[in-house]
Amino acid sequence: MRKKLQQLIDDKVNPQVASHGGRIEIVDYANGIAFVSMSGGCQGCGSAKATLKQGVEEAIFAAFPRVQQVVDVTDHASGSNPYYS
Repeated sequence: MRKKLQQLIDDKVNPQVASHGGRIEIVDYANGIAFVSMSGGCQGCGSAKATLKQGVEEAIFAAFPRVQQVVDVTDHASGSNPYYS
């Protein structure tokens, strides 16, 4: 399931966040929860929550109804070059 989720993110979300120097990875999937990590311009970005809700969650929930929750496990405090501060 993790690989299927990552393929969806690579196809639908990463092309958009790549224009801001960002990338989103599916770290794990367990018990209906997808765990994601944001890097590059997404790590520490002021718009990371919006990207998570309006990009990542919408894409995942539409394609995989059994996914009940998406959890961001990124350490945003350590982001060194966010697209938006």
